[in-house]
Amino acid sequence: MSLSPRLLPYLWPSRHKILLSFVFATLVAILWGGNLSIVFPVVKILMEKQSLTEYVSESTDEARRDVQGLQQELTELEKKYINPPNEREALEFLQKKASFEAKISSASHRVAMWQWINLYVIRHLPKDKFDTLALILGFLLVLTVVKLLCMLAEDMLVGSVAQLTVIRLRSHLFRKTLALDYQTLTQLGTPNLMSRFTYDLETLTNGLSLLGGKVIREPLKAIACIVFAFWWNWRLTLMSLLLVPLAMFVFYRIGRTLKRASHLSMECMSRIYGVLEETFDSLKVVIAFNGVRRHRLHHHIQNKNYYEKSMRIVFIDAITSPVTELFGLLAVLVAILPGAYLVLRGTTSIWGIRLAATQMDIAELSVLYALLAGILDPVRKLSSVFSKLKRSTAAAERVFELMDRQSQVVDAPKPKPMPKGVKSIEFQQVRFTYATEQHIRPQALDSVSLTVNTGEVVAVVGENGSGKSTLVNLLPRYYDPSSGQVLFDGINIRDFGLADLRQQIGVVTQETLLFDDTIYENIRYGDSSASREQVEQAAKQAHVTQFLELLPEGFETRVGARGASLSGGQRQRISLARAILRNPSVLILDEATSAIDAQSEVLIHRALQQFVKGRTTFIITHSVTASILELVTKIVVMERGKISAVGTHEELLKTCPLYDRLCHARSSRAAA
Repeated sequence: MSLSPRLLPYLWPSRHKILLSFVFATLVAILWGGNLSIVFPVVKILMEKQSLTEYVSESTDEARRDVQGLQQELTELEKKYINPPNEREALEFLQKKASFEAKISSASHRVAMWQWINLYVIRHLPKDKFDTLALILGFLLVLTVVKLLCMLAEDMLVGSVAQLTVIRLRSHLFRKTLALDYQTLTQLGTPNLMSRFTYDLETLTNGLSLLGGKVIREPLKAIACIVFAFWWNWRLTLMSLLLVPLAMFVFYRIGRTLKRASHLSMECMSRIYGVLEETFDSLKVVIAFNGVRRHRLHHHIQNKNYYEKSMRIVFIDAITSPVTELFGLLAVLVAILPGAYLVLRGTTSIWGIRLAATQMDIAELSVLYALLAGILDPVRKLSSVFSKLKRSTAAAERVFELMDRQSQVVDAPKPKPMPKGVKSIEFQQVRFTYATEQHIRPQALDSVSLTVNTGEVVAVVGENGSGKSTLVNLLPRYYDPSSGQVLFDGINIRDFGLADLRQQIGVVTQETLLFDDTIYENIRYGDSSASREQVEQAAKQAHVTQFLELLPEGFETRVGARGASLSGGQRQRISLARAILRNPSVLILDEATSAIDAQSEVLIHRALQQFVKGRTTFIITHSVTASILELVTKIVVMERGKISAVGTHEELLKTCPLYDRLCHARSSRAAA
């Protein structure tokens, strides 16, 4: 019943709270055992109608008689062996003498204990039996209140430790996840990642709360009962522990099965997240094509799978509690039946095996039963959290599995200084293949070589799947080539620091990605150190200020999730302003104007005509428009992962049939 030991570094900063919670848990355990031991004086008074003064007096006298009897037997033994005839009898005499001296010492300690109880406890109790009973019950009430306050303090401390630990873990996991490369994160998928950060971490939080609370406190309560029971009769208590090894083996087997089932359950939850994300991100299509029933069916199937896996966990959990109680009851019976035999038969042994130091009475048997029964309650509570703890362990393994993922794009250990202005970009025999967890896809790039000089505006055109986006995405190192290299001014970009490299690159994508913040902060995302004047200048260059006048809050207008409160053209102009503010040496426009209105396209191209001067610019498009031709100095045509042709618009119309087809297709669509 343990979580991953890898949680220790995240628990360590809260070590003082953990120690204090352990102190409170120990106090709860001691008070638990002490409360159960109060059964003894209650039984003495109510059932045997004997006052505690009488009982202590009789016990003291009995202990004294034991000391006197043992001393007398020792004296007779010494007389018998006053002159041992041989070495064997001398050794036998020494062994018997040592045994008698140990018994005399034990009996003397009992005399001292009863005298202490009589002096410091009994003298202060009322003489009347009812008054004594009322005082004992009042004392029990006080101990119970103290115990409950200790439990409250412990639960508060444990809850604080659990929350702080998961906060540290979540922050570290987020940092590690953002350090992964784009391809790895794409393979994992948003639903899988969201499941780890939400469902798995929440499950882990519950497990930490249980581990620091019940899983610590309940065993301590059981140990306290065992210690008290050993003090009353260690022989009978030891008999009750004979079933512990068998119980541990059974729970080990149940735990392994439960952890496997929990893994499968969490994977099903990830798939449910996937269905939800896919549905909500595609609501327009779902509604337009009457796909609600189809998505409901997908959701139902995943819910059903989750139900089946969860019911396996419920079944194992349901078995755990009865098995625990059965073992607990058997353990109590193994001790209580022989104890009842000793009391009813007035003996101290069974079949010649000594099971009690002195003859037991009903009060001592009642205390022993209460203490052994007191072990059952912690064990029962532990059985109820067994499945939750195993689920938390499985969640911890999934979290650390993500944390152990290694990025396929590694930062340079000793990065070279990045040139302030990139004068040339060269692709040398670049090959690239997208790898997935299930299979390896065909090559996206096959032996691509290309040189681009500063100030050139290169249009990379081709049909869908030709590799044009893949080629340009190598520049900010979304992923690295499978073979070959990409050079900036003759230096492999892998030799630069990732942050320095990406600082020189600005990106405007077809799917405009804005954050749920103000327009000002979305533009400022391009350079967090920029002044307000610089942000406003970038907004002006990208023609953002034209529509700001229509917004009551201007720059402080929140754009909503993914920029939902703005039109596509407005979002794209903000995205361009963000790239302009970055002032990059290399600008990448990935189908940046393919999904916006004509007016926004004109404004963006007007802004680009000024901004691309002196920069290396890549425009990714599947077709070349007149406005793009006004910008570009060179066109690269790609087909099936290879460069089919490079040249100007006029040259390619004459020499490249693929480019000619793309242009004619564009012209036909425009005419239509």
